Amino acid sequence: MKHLLTAAAMTAFATGAAAGVTVDNCGEPLTFDATPERIVVHDMNMTDMAFALGLQDKIVGLTGITGWYKTSADFDERRGDIPELAPKYPTVENLLAANPQMFFAGWYYGMKPGGDVTPDTLAPFGIKTMVLTESCIHLDKDRPEASMDLLFDDVMRLGQVMDIEAKADALVSGWKEELAAIEAKTSDLAKPRVFLLDGPADAPFTAGKFAIPDAMIAAAGGENVTHDMDTSWGRSSWETVAASNPEFLVLLDYQTGNGAADTFKFLQEHPVMSQTDAVKNEAWIGLRYEELTPGPANIEAISKMAAAMHPVLN
Repeated sequence: MKHLLTAAAMTAFATGAAAGVTVDNCGEPLTFDATPERIVVHDMNMTDMAFALGLQDKIVGLTGITGWYKTSADFDERRGDIPELAPKYPTVENLLAANPQMFFAGWYYGMKPGGDVTPDTLAPFGIKTMVLTESCIHLDKDRPEASMDLLFDDVMRLGQVMDIEAKADALVSGWKEELAAIEAKTSDLAKPRVFLLDGPADAPFTAGKFAIPDAMIAAAGGENVTHDMDTSWGRSSWETVAASNPEFLVLLDYQTGNGAADTFKFLQEHPVMSQTDAVKNEAWIGLRYEELTPGPANIEAISKMAAAMHPVLN
């Protein structure tokens, strides 16, 4: 299939120093003749990937952080004096001012198809764009369903490009061990029906089969009631969700007002969702944006979900 380079081809590219490093990028090869020394990273989740690999000395700018989220003291400490080039969406001018060699972003994670900032608009300026794999579905409908490889493979790609493969491999191996331990505890338990909601709305915005929360819910021992949605993130209907009678809720917490508690109150007052088992039993958890988009925070979030979904584990 066009979106998967063979393992042999990837190894050949990676081991041929003279030829540089080539990684898969939404089904297309992305080649670096030398390790990038100046990179810009968009959004909290991708920044967390870069920080987990200790790439702060290579990051010349961040975009899309403070315009959307409250940052933690830990994040601020790891960020140090790295400047934010744009609080929400970057412009080409924002990026050129930092003179990066690589931009790590995604479709609808800092870039929009046909927008001003895309791999094609940045290429003439010598900026290569590494695209978040979860977002590839927006341009290539022939993608596999979500799995935790969306996180693992992107961290490995970043490690490969930045010449720190051993560090990336150690991180991913540790995460896989953590998830295997969770699976061992939940494998014999009933799988609750789970609904994820990204805030109150006239039509629920949620995760389909191509978004990483679908894989996270499965890893925590649950079943995503909107798995059949043929998209990553998208809208369903309240009637459809209520008909599935979710037993547990994952509510996105933007850390404004009372956070996810406000969303749960909305559901308690909703004419059809208030009748579902999850709402009646107040079975829910609030998770932050970076916990529900591909990034290192996914692993702890899965552990939190598993504990909340399966009280017998506590």
